[in-house]
Amino acid sequence: MQRFDWGTLLRAGVRGLGLKPHEFWQLTPVELRVMLGEDSGAAPMARSRLDELLSAFPDDMKGDGR
Repeated sequence: MQRFDWGTLLRAGVRGLGLKPHEFWQLTPVELRVMLGEDSGAAPMARSRLDELLSAFPDDMKGDGR
């Protein structure tokens, strides 16, 4: 599982962007990435990550089939 490096991101937000800590923590990860210059937002999900999510959260087929 890939984890965020919160220390580095916090330093980039506070020192690099001049955000106050409470402003940093109110941002979504995508908003922070855009502010840091990654205009494309979050990276596309790879098939391996999709497979992990499907395993962790399988569809419930017990219902009415929808």
